[in-house]
Amino acid sequence: MKKTKTLAVLLLLFIALGAAAQTTIKYGTLSYSALLRDMPEYSLMQGRLQTLRQAYESEVRYNEQQFEQLFADYLNGQQAFAASILAKRQRDLQEALEKSLAFRAEADSLLRAAEAEMLAPIQARLDSTIREVGTERGYEYIINTDTGAYPFIHSSVAEDAMPYVRQRLNARKE
Repeated sequence: MKKTKTLAVLLLLFIALGAAAQTTIKYGTLSYSALLRDMPEYSLMQGRLQTLRQAYESEVRYNEQQFEQLFADYLNGQQAFAASILAKRQRDLQEALEKSLAFRAEADSLLRAAEAEMLAPIQARLDSTIREVGTERGYEYIINTDTGAYPFIHSSVAEDAMPYVRQRLNARKE
């Protein structure tokens, strides 16, 4: 009877140890922004955004030059203009300034929207790859270390997932 109890206790102990060994949690770590910047699609997107940004800046400079010309004309003729013409020129200047400022704000908004639109499929590809690697490597979580919110991650339960994600991303583009 005593041997049976001892054997039962040992059997339960082995089962508990086996269950504990199987519940080892494994985490992956990576820098999302570094992976994103390394993607060739991201570099292409940055080039397209730069071209778009230059086009908007060119138009902004054009508007500023037009305003400067209107202002110079106003200053040159200020003494000779009748009061009604002077008031009209002031309204024209005010309107030109407001249009220029509105265009600049619209350009900034359009650039942000274009960036978000171009970035979405790139992020979707990266997110998908990270999920695939996480499943393949058996991670419970993949932690993005960009924010610095995790000052310590123990290396016995976490590994750097970046090489695996990079490898998968590079394999997909071939």
